[in-house]
Amino acid sequence: MNKKKLWMIIGGLVIGVMSGLLVKFGNPGNMGVCIACFLRDISGSLGLHSTSKLAYIRPEVIGIVLGGFIAAIITKEFNVKGGSSPFIRFLLGMTVMIGALAFLGCPLRMVLRLGGGDLNAIIGILGFACGILVGIYFLNKGFSLKRNYKQPKAGGYMLPAIMVTLLALVIIKPAFLIFGVEGNLPPHAPILLSLTAGLITGVIAQRTRLCMVGGIRDSVMFKDSYLLLGFVSIFVGALITNLIFGNFNLGFEGQPAAHSVWYVNFIGMVVAGWGSVLLGGCPLRQLVLSSEGNVDSSVTIMGLMMGAGIAHNLKLVGAADNTMPALMILIGFLLFVSLVNRD
Repeated sequence: MNKKKLWMIIGGLVIGVMSGLLVKFGNPGNMGVCIACFLRDISGSLGLHSTSKLAYIRPEVIGIVLGGFIAAIITKEFNVKGGSSPFIRFLLGMTVMIGALAFLGCPLRMVLRLGGGDLNAIIGILGFACGILVGIYFLNKGFSLKRNYKQPKAGGYMLPAIMVTLLALVIIKPAFLIFGVEGNLPPHAPILLSLTAGLITGVIAQRTRLCMVGGIRDSVMFKDSYLLLGFVSIFVGALITNLIFGNFNLGFEGQPAAHSVWYVNFIGMVVAGWGSVLLGGCPLRQLVLSSEGNVDSSVTIMGLMMGAGIAHNLKLVGAADNTMPALMILIGFLLFVSLVNRD
């Protein structure tokens, strides 16, 4: 095994163990780190949706962006660029978020849910893989959102600056932001632990290029298992930690922040996988790319947050009555984008 793959395995194990520890010390079950859920919580704190019990500025997301930013600066990989179909990326970000919230988790949480014994994650993984395969088909047919261009440096510093501001706000807790219901915060680990775990995850993800979408895509297109090793390692780390702390519960029913309507789980992750391929990376990868100065990824993050607000305000989360019609509309949108952006 070469050194590069070894570091990927070690990095994945570290993220998996830290995720299990975050659950042990207060984060929701099987939700050590979930980019979709945590961006949703930040959106709620900013008033983008009205589900107050899910309103909290999650330090893990702040840490991921700042960790990736620090790593990119030190390694001289910070490069401000953008201009690759930004509005389409914004809409794709919304689409991916709505698909992920139908499943109740991003690709990272999908693996963590499996590491906690939630067998519904297997349905999600199958749907996610199918969505990626559809995306790969259109990549092979010439799909492209066109190249990006060098941008003013100020644009690359904006998202890290926003994260520093959010960190200050989560400490101060000003009255104009929403934090839970009447001051009762959603389940969460201590701020310092959450921020540290985020920083470490950001550094690891920036150095290894960790991406679940990229892992499946590269395995299919190039027979390269490097990125996929990271998520296998995350699963193993989370599984071991959950077993040690008694947080492993094997089965489909009674899982934390989950539902067992298989077709919603499947189609939701089809949408998330397909949209992520068109974007060039999963939500975790978008956070890290934005920390490296990719302004298009920062626009995608804004789309993800807006999608979270729409999903909750229109009751498109989980297996709600409105979810499947919305997912069908989003599949139509993904097909349209895939067809009209082919060279």
